[in-house]
Amino acid sequence: MSGFGDPAARLVILGLAPGAHGANRTGRVFTGDRSGDFLYAALFRAGLANQSTSVHADDGLRLDGAWITLAARCVPPDNRPLPEEVRTCGIRWLDAELALLRPRVVLALGAIAWNAAIDHAVRGGHDVRPRPTFAHGARTILPGSGADLVGSYHVSQQNTQTGRLTPAMFDAVLGQTVALLRTDIRAALPTSAPRRIREKT
Repeated sequence: MSGFGDPAARLVILGLAPGAHGANRTGRVFTGDRSGDFLYAALFRAGLANQSTSVHADDGLRLDGAWITLAARCVPPDNRPLPEEVRTCGIRWLDAELALLRPRVVLALGAIAWNAAIDHAVRGGHDVRPRPTFAHGARTILPGSGADLVGSYHVSQQNTQTGRLTPAMFDAVLGQTVALLRTDIRAALPTSAPRRIREKT
C-alpha cells in the first residue's frame, strides 16, 4: 500500500495501517471507509483536497500540498499494528517516502504514527531524548530534518463516533499545521520580496 497525494507536498499525514474494508479493498489510503470520510472532508475544508469524499481510487480526488502515508503497509488484526508489524511491514517504505518528500510538517494520526515518525529520526542517527509524548495537539521538532511533528487522535470510527475526536478538534489541528507551513514560507522569502502569501478561501 503506497502513499497518496501531492509529490511536492510539504505536509505529510501519517496514519497507522490500511483499513481492512477501506484502503485494503480500494487500493488507496483512507479510501472507502468512515475514517477516510472524516479525513478527506476535513482536508477539503482546509483547502488541501479538491473534493470532500473518497469512494474509490479513481474518483478524481487530488491533494494540494499534502501527502498521506502509513506507518505499516499490511492490514493488522483489529486495525492496530503491533510494534513488530510496523518494523517488518512499514519502516523501510516510510523511511524512503520521508527521505524523498522531506516534509516541513508531519501530522501523526495516533500514538503509533507519532512514534513511527520519531523512530524515523532515530534511525537517521539523531538523538531524541527525552522522547516526546504523544497527545492530541502536541508538537515537537524532529531532529535532523527540523520538521514539525504534530499529533492528533486518529480519525478512526472508534474515535469519531464516540466524540473523542470531533470535526472541530481535527480542524483545529489541521489549522495548526497549515499555519506552520505558511510561517515557514514567509520565513524563507528573501527580505526584498513581498511578504504577502495568497491565502486559500
